[in-house]
Amino acid sequence: MSPIVLAGVGLVVLLLFALVGLVLRRGRNDDVSARLSEFAGRAPAQANEASARQALERLDQVVSKSKGGSNIARDLARADLKLTVAEFIGLKILCALIGAAAGAFVGRTNTAAAFAGALVGAIIFSFLPNIYVAVQARRRVVAFNNQLGDTISMMANALRGGYSFLQTLDMVAREAPAPMSGEFRRVVQEVGLGRSTEEALGNLQRRMPSEDLDLLITAVNIQMEVGGNLAQILDTIGHTIRERVRIKGEIQTLTAQGRISAWVITGLPIGLAIFISVVNPDYMSPIFTFGFPPQAWCCLPVASLVMIAVGYFAIMKIIDIEV
Repeated sequence: MSPIVLAGVGLVVLLLFALVGLVLRRGRNDDVSARLSEFAGRAPAQANEASARQALERLDQVVSKSKGGSNIARDLARADLKLTVAEFIGLKILCALIGAAAGAFVGRTNTAAAFAGALVGAIIFSFLPNIYVAVQARRRVVAFNNQLGDTISMMANALRGGYSFLQTLDMVAREAPAPMSGEFRRVVQEVGLGRSTEEALGNLQRRMPSEDLDLLITAVNIQMEVGGNLAQILDTIGHTIRERVRIKGEIQTLTAQGRISAWVITGLPIGLAIFISVVNPDYMSPIFTFGFPPQAWCCLPVASLVMIAVGYFAIMKIIDIEV
């Protein structure tokens, strides 16, 4: 591997250790639990494990207070992943190091190609955790929307049966399938801890960004202020949401061929270039050779990636039909 790549990897590791040291220095006061462990006669190994856990918690608190950290925490909650913000950032750094090593191996023909491959690989791999979180969150939102119509019908029937609104939410939390049950259970817990129903439903909307859910929450908030037959309103909203889900399913079926075409057209040239670079590096080395004066093919990788990206977004824009 190139010395420049090794120096870059070492710099990233040093920055990570410097961040951990800064957080540890901020906690100058002795922790209460550590002193209790000392008086309780716990083993040193347990005390060290508790200290390490407390250091990670302080690191997570510092990172979570920033705007980017709060957004990461929101996305992790939306995807229902049991990770802290600090753990997620550490996972991104680990993926970046793996991507740098893989990129340097692919572009091992010369120093410039190894450095460029390591840089591109680190950038691409660092976004893999974000892509995974986004995919998981989108799947949960889609599953939530698909269950919302039946859940609203359940709520309307419970209200007709004499249940209060909070009892109806608790029934949904107990009887509805996941992820509907988990989200409504959190709403019930927030109300039980002292939040108002409007605030708890607003937090639900932030965790589950859905136009159908926004319609439900708006109807509930209006009914709480001006009154009315909430069960009848929920019946109408449930019918509308079920029809929207049905139409969206038909559109997804009709546009499946376009989505697959976009993925194949995007992934085929990139995968073929990586395969040839691994099998026969000398064949691909002229593309990554940047001399002076520049050769005709020096701009080929950038131009190719730009055209591939334009084609992908054009196809996705065509098949994106709003309902």
